[in-house]
Amino acid sequence: MEAITGQRFKQSFKYIRAFIILSGLALMIIFLIYLSILGYAKLLGPPPLSVPKSSIFYSADGSVLGETNTSQKRYWVKLSDISPALVEATVSVEDQHFFEHGGFDPKRIAGAILADLHAMAKVQGASTITQQYARNLFLQHDKTWKRKLEEAFYTIRIEMNYSKEEILEGYLNTIYYGHGSYGVQAASKYYFGKAAENLTVAEASMLAGIPKGPSRYSPFVSEQNAKERQKIVLGAMQSNGYLNKNETVQAYSEQLDFKGQEEAADDQFAPYFQDAVKQALRTQLHLDERSIELGGLSIYTTLDANMQKEAEKNFEEVISKNTDIQGSLVSMNPKTGEVKAMVGGRDYSQSSFNRATQASRQPGSTMKPILYYAALEQGFTPSTQLRSELTTFTYDEGKSSYTPHNFNNQYADEDITMAQALALSDNVYAVKTHLFLKENSLINTARRFGIESPLSNVPSLALGTSGVKVLEMVNAYSMFANGGKKVEPIFISKVVNHKGEIIYEHTPAKEKVLDPDLAFEMTSLLTGMFDQKLNGYSSVTGSTIASQLTRPYAGKSGSTEYDSWMIGFTPQLVTGVWTGYDDSKKIVSSIEKRYSKSIWAGFMENALADQPVKKFKPSANVVGVYVNPASGKLATENCPVSRLTYYVKGTEPSEYCTEHLGDKHSKQEKHHKEKKVPWYKRIWGHE
Repeated sequence: MEAITGQRFKQSFKYIRAFIILSGLALMIIFLIYLSILGYAKLLGPPPLSVPKSSIFYSADGSVLGETNTSQKRYWVKLSDISPALVEATVSVEDQHFFEHGGFDPKRIAGAILADLHAMAKVQGASTITQQYARNLFLQHDKTWKRKLEEAFYTIRIEMNYSKEEILEGYLNTIYYGHGSYGVQAASKYYFGKAAENLTVAEASMLAGIPKGPSRYSPFVSEQNAKERQKIVLGAMQSNGYLNKNETVQAYSEQLDFKGQEEAADDQFAPYFQDAVKQALRTQLHLDERSIELGGLSIYTTLDANMQKEAEKNFEEVISKNTDIQGSLVSMNPKTGEVKAMVGGRDYSQSSFNRATQASRQPGSTMKPILYYAALEQGFTPSTQLRSELTTFTYDEGKSSYTPHNFNNQYADEDITMAQALALSDNVYAVKTHLFLKENSLINTARRFGIESPLSNVPSLALGTSGVKVLEMVNAYSMFANGGKKVEPIFISKVVNHKGEIIYEHTPAKEKVLDPDLAFEMTSLLTGMFDQKLNGYSSVTGSTIASQLTRPYAGKSGSTEYDSWMIGFTPQLVTGVWTGYDDSKKIVSSIEKRYSKSIWAGFMENALADQPVKKFKPSANVVGVYVNPASGKLATENCPVSRLTYYVKGTEPSEYCTEHLGDKHSKQEKHHKEKKVPWYKRIWGHE
């Protein structure tokens, strides 16, 4: 037994000795590789500072639209001329062991790995100030292993050839603080109107928190987010011994006087669109601020420069200079989702707030086409009749009530068809339809149309009382125009990096989310707002601009006390216009209530002037029949008005209108079959 035990011990010792030898050899190899890297880094010497390049935006035709750094602010100041509080704040929040490590912080790396493993996601960074400086100076901010290895090598070179003070000075003079400000001096002047050496602890702690995400932590973007970030910075300063508890509380409580304002170059073209492109680069391509601003990117956008000029011109010509009313416009190719023109406000230099992509406003009756699409899916047809009269609806098990009103309190006081209700924008018909449908039908349908804004499931939702964005609504209408295909707003077609490599190229989606027959049936209904054959107890809502239009259009207007909308389309282009006051002041002037329609009509006519006139092409499974617009039944020769209306096959009316019935029914049928093409069919393209 003792012999066996001794033999096992010798065997175990043999394995242990082999493991120790192999581990020693591995460590020696790693050490030699490390020495080789250090030697090579030392041999190369101090890395030259590369000059950052502007990123260039191109319009759809390849012409230069703009550059990213036309209004950037840069200064270089010595470390001794920077407020000690800012240095302490930056080191505390970005790299508390900066003066101790050699470019990498092993403890921080280990902590980040553990945090990521615990969260099963990337939640904590471990980059030191030197690593960030290396990345800012020499590299793109992509997340490949090659980039990480290059960053590590540059970090070693910087640490070997520059002092900690030189590294910190370079970092503080090149970091991006938002709003075109690079470096602490430019940022200090922009945010607080003073030199970096004069910053207080409160100001320094606010400034030090911004580089983590200028589009989130700038006080001009969100003061709440900026204050939360400042609290983290001050806490880090206290932990590192730079502040005591009282000083921390005092700095956080100090009222800061911000000086900066959003800036724009006077000659900047389509500034709201360019901002939207930058936002897409951040959210869709996940590029950071510095890569966008100084990465030398070539960004090919979808903007049509001529359409953009027409959009801006129409705002300039239609809206009076003596009013503070605001507005926005989005124009898209409905087949691809490419945004061709965008206006986010009347004057970018006065306000960079993009009302096309950021403002949430009540869409009013422009929500009705989405409601009626849901109704068509559940058995409604253009001839479905409901009574238009003043009605009080009860809901929530009788606990609540709602009384919608039509414009000028006009009602038919009789049954009207869906076709006429949409053309006249009858609110009672819309609310009845909404309540007749399955629960959440409108909300679920809106989601399929790409509307992501919160929607309240109440009777008034049918009248557009939940706020949405202009971009969302225009995108939704694109799906009517393209036959039900899913589209998303596209601002960028391609991005090429400074090496000439394509790092992004848009691929159009081909998914169908709507029934193409119902989408066409809805499009046909939307032509009704311009067709005075649908006049009833009031005129069709597009009657004021119909005379300006020279090609087939489909669309819907909408209004609330505070908002005015017009969204409409041809097969080639869909455009939405919103006008209203930023402070939600009521639109009282009758002239101002017409701004959105006038801008839309002028823009569409001019933007499409050089393009062929295209009609809306019926889908495979629809049929067009002539009906009496008032009754929704097949028209006879005695009907004063008949209109070609499209239905999904099998849902078209089979009864003839009897209100104007003549003596011989057979004669009526024969005349119906032989009727010549009327003028409105030729003009509006109802074939």
